[in-house]
Amino acid sequence: MRLVVVGNGMAGSRLVAEVRERDPDVRITVFGAEACAPYNRVLLSNVLAGTSRPEQVRLLDPSWYRAHRVEAVLGSPVVSIDRDAGHVVTGDGRREPYDVLVLATGSEPVVPPVPGVERAIPFRTLDDCERILRAAEGARRAVVVGGGLLGVEAARGLAGRGLPVTLLHLAGHLMERQLDVEAGLVLGETLAGLGVEIRTGVSAEAVLEDGVRLTGGEPAEADLVVLACGVRPLTGLAAEAGLEVRRGVVVDDELRTDDPSIFAIGECAEHDGTVYGLVAPAWEQAAVAADVITGGKALYRGSRLVTRLKARSVELAAMGETQLTEEDAEVVRFSHRARGTYRKLVIRDGRLVGAILLGESDAVGTLTQLFDRGGPVPGDRAGLLFPGLSAAPVAGSPVLMPDAATVCRCNDVTKGQIRACWEAGARDVAGVAAATRATTGCGTCRDAVEGIVGWLCEQEGITV
Repeated sequence: MRLVVVGNGMAGSRLVAEVRERDPDVRITVFGAEACAPYNRVLLSNVLAGTSRPEQVRLLDPSWYRAHRVEAVLGSPVVSIDRDAGHVVTGDGRREPYDVLVLATGSEPVVPPVPGVERAIPFRTLDDCERILRAAEGARRAVVVGGGLLGVEAARGLAGRGLPVTLLHLAGHLMERQLDVEAGLVLGETLAGLGVEIRTGVSAEAVLEDGVRLTGGEPAEADLVVLACGVRPLTGLAAEAGLEVRRGVVVDDELRTDDPSIFAIGECAEHDGTVYGLVAPAWEQAAVAADVITGGKALYRGSRLVTRLKARSVELAAMGETQLTEEDAEVVRFSHRARGTYRKLVIRDGRLVGAILLGESDAVGTLTQLFDRGGPVPGDRAGLLFPGLSAAPVAGSPVLMPDAATVCRCNDVTKGQIRACWEAGARDVAGVAAATRATTGCGTCRDAVEGIVGWLCEQEGITV
């Protein structure tokens, strides 16, 4: 079987690895528009902040492709699909036949159509990140346009380098898709304390040499302007090939398009009316598609979304239906704005359907498990928000955490799997990551993995 994968980002590279794990004989060719090896886009904010180097966010080393007999054609975008002939065509004229084709084309940044926008730098790719870092070296002040997750990460990263930053956002509060009004305000106040000026309810009218002109003429001075205005699925290739496209490339529960020999996964795919923009759903889809492609039986039923932000001095987890009010559900909340702390539970029919945790919290693990599993919520609501006040076992403790508890959501790795690979000889986080992929997604589980590994070593009297 000849498998061709279009897109070598987080979804495409995972699909290739998953297929090769299942079948050593499939002939695999993957095309990547970027000339570099695949990298973890989620961790680009760490590169921007200087806490990671570009080579540290790489997903697959070039030698991996050679060792696993995968042809990786990098820097060569596919420009068309000939479904009748069963091949794809690249920009330099190469025609590659396929029996099965997987589209993992991802998304592109939204660039607002305002005068001078070419002076700004989108924050999307590793090349973008490196351009921003070069520009930041000689900059006196930066403006980030867009206060969603990516914009908040970009602003925090630049501020962490000592650069004064103004964060502009059209909505009335930051990350309005994930946070309610009060959480958005608390997040804004936390960022302000870290050197980020927050301006909400504003939009950019033009990008100038000395900053941004807001609608109404008010200036926001800067010599570096970064765009984080959202993304849109890259669907042009599929649409030109005659595949069904709405917001994304429409797929069924096997991740097939309306052409049974063509699959779509990741940010370009639309399943059951939803386009997912996070890494965990993309990797879940890659696993299902790999099963189906290699002759197995698997169905994708959608993903339960947990948004995580863990920049220096900023910790946030938001999941599910965070915008519901007391009219629609039971809402339990705690706010201490002076400390940058906000916690909210949304409970309906005795089950957790949403939560926000802003500020350092040991409740994240327990609440994420409750949300994922849809199990009944314990009667002690305060104990859920503040596990230390409750006599009930805390799932976040390595000692009390059950082996079935999910530690790494991006890769669906449980405590039991970490224990098993530790017993097989993995004595540090790097060894666990190599065996299970834990910590290689958004990275927010690293502390938990370190805690489990440290606890296991302590039990056996092993010094690492």
